[in-house]
Amino acid sequence: MNWLNKLERKIGRYAVPNLIIWLIGAYTIGFVFRNVSPGILNYLTLSPYHILHGQIWRLVTWVFMPTDSNLIFLLIMALFYYQLGMALERTWGTFRFNVYIFGGMIFTVIGAFVLYGIYYAMNASVISQMPALAAQLSYSIASGFSTNYINMSIFLAFAIMYPDMQVMLYFIIPIKMKWMAIVYVVLTLYEFVISGWADRIAIFMSLLNFIIFFFSTRNFKRYSPHEIHRRQQFKSQMRQPRPGSGITRHKCAICGREKLDDPNFEFRFCSKCDGNYEYCQDHLFTHKHIKKG
Repeated sequence: MNWLNKLERKIGRYAVPNLIIWLIGAYTIGFVFRNVSPGILNYLTLSPYHILHGQIWRLVTWVFMPTDSNLIFLLIMALFYYQLGMALERTWGTFRFNVYIFGGMIFTVIGAFVLYGIYYAMNASVISQMPALAAQLSYSIASGFSTNYINMSIFLAFAIMYPDMQVMLYFIIPIKMKWMAIVYVVLTLYEFVISGWADRIAIFMSLLNFIIFFFSTRNFKRYSPHEIHRRQQFKSQMRQPRPGSGITRHKCAICGREKLDDPNFEFRFCSKCDGNYEYCQDHLFTHKHIKKG
């Protein structure tokens, strides 16, 4: 994924750490709105018609739409996805996890607008006589778009990275991630088949980030648990930074992160690069070696 490495080198410093906590916080706020003042949610949905008419905050606030109305299930979901999200961020790095989540959100927004455009074109003659119908169509579209399938993409990503990890389903039933993933995929395919085009587009676009990340590259094999353990062992045996190099602070040559950003971050020089190039723990084994001449 050379394009992702280049992108991280330029804007990696702007990645949002602990992004899953912000998402869970958004779900929690949406859950409170649903139970305290449900009418507020009408102004938060992903409604293309209202976005095109100036309500641009909906491009972000649709993330607040709660995925469950039951408090117990919300708490279970929050705890479960907190563990998955934090594990993926530690495995991939903050920037790649950000790209994965925000990519799913962007594709979801695009899907909503594509569907609205199709519906608008199919009903153009009726809408010209009844303009209010456009808003009604948009509301019906918005009801099918939420972060539910983005959450599923987090689950599927974790299942691929840790297929043999055993979890306690509802804190009772022990089951491996790969079997849960198979069940999820089968149920999603069934829902895709029996649903209308609105739900089909919502499912496809929300999971498009998963498809792109895992089927357009093979680089994530290096982030397998075995490889992570190997990197950690190798990192512990790496020598300290070269004395007299003139570098007084640790800074990654790829993403620009410094020791001051996180005291727990490890930095090492690469012996295969020509020059004093230092890398953080996320890029020590993934960067392209720099050769002079």
